[in-house]
Amino acid sequence: MGPRAARASIWREPGMVPLAVMTCAGFSGYALLLPVAPLWVVGGGAGTAGAGLVNGVLLLATVLTQLLVPRALQRFGWGPVLAAGLALLGAPGVLMSLGDALAPVLVLSAARGVGFGVLTVTGSAAAAALVDPDRRGEAIGAYGLAVALPNLVLLPAGPWIADRLGWAVAFGLSALPVLGIPAALRLAAVLREHHAAAPETEDRHPDPGARLRLLRPMVLLLVVTLAGGALLTFVPQVVDSAVVAAGGLLLMGLAGALGRWRVGVLADRHGPQRFLVPLVPLTGVGMAVVAWSVAGVEVRVPAFLLGMLVVGLCYGALQNLTLVISFAAVERRDHNLASAVWNIGFDGGTALGSVAVGVVAGATSFATAFALAGLVAAATLPLALRPRTSSAASRPGAA
Repeated sequence: MGPRAARASIWREPGMVPLAVMTCAGFSGYALLLPVAPLWVVGGGAGTAGAGLVNGVLLLATVLTQLLVPRALQRFGWGPVLAAGLALLGAPGVLMSLGDALAPVLVLSAARGVGFGVLTVTGSAAAAALVDPDRRGEAIGAYGLAVALPNLVLLPAGPWIADRLGWAVAFGLSALPVLGIPAALRLAAVLREHHAAAPETEDRHPDPGARLRLLRPMVLLLVVTLAGGALLTFVPQVVDSAVVAAGGLLLMGLAGALGRWRVGVLADRHGPQRFLVPLVPLTGVGMAVVAWSVAGVEVRVPAFLLGMLVVGLCYGALQNLTLVISFAAVERRDHNLASAVWNIGFDGGTALGSVAVGVVAGATSFATAFALAGLVAAATLPLALRPRTSSAASRPGAA
């Protein structure tokens, strides 16, 4: 039995369980309110535009915060930053229950966005920091599973909870991120031990070329999340049957979770490049199938489900692969920066998928808009083929 087969489960690595607990708690609060908060302000008379602003403000605050998280970690340390992020993500939901007027909900959504920006950057950076480079893909996959599970369960369940169990229950459950603070502090202690073992990796000035090397994986991620974000946003509007729409989204979510989780092990063994190349054009193929399936008077259900499955697999797997490539492209001291840039690509792509595809669909049709999103994804194949030339990426153990 070789050394790879003999090594312990990734969950036995110090810090991985606290990371998973923190991530599940944090993303539970995020996923639950993502559909619920817009419904809350609609009940208060805000209208469709106001409802759209709720998550728009959340996302804007998230991206702006992600730019600042690496410096905050350097200045204040992991423990305070993680605790503050989880508190800002969890507490505002409880305060939302006090009133459904648009203005205060937008302010509270911005606060939640700050917390979510902290959680996303620190979570992926911690996954890379806790393990050796040859297990980085597996660790990122495990982290991705902790991200996916709350989204799979609580994102679709949020409106049902608010409707059947009451708004108070929904807003109370949105405080789950606060319960992740003890795990976050334990994770911070483990990360401090790692830092003490190699303090020079954090103390030197950042590499000025790091941002340029991170551009390639960020663009690849942005276009696949543009496609995935478009489907997550518009499938319920395009597909008349609620059962078929829910089935397609569930299939996409399950395939995405499986892809993000398991491709990391394969990337550790064989390198991410051989999987990156086929998955990029396959994203375009999947979007084309979805576009064809909704182009007629009635949805072609088997083709629709197949397309959602293919896009979901690419959506999840490319998240893992682009993050592995991002960390391999820079020195360890710049991993927090790599995490921030990657997360900006993810959230930026999701936002573009909602806005740009919506605009194109309004001028043409959703079938055309989905096909165009797939074409944009496939057009980035030259970036997937581009060889890596950075010294950081070519050092031993880098993925």
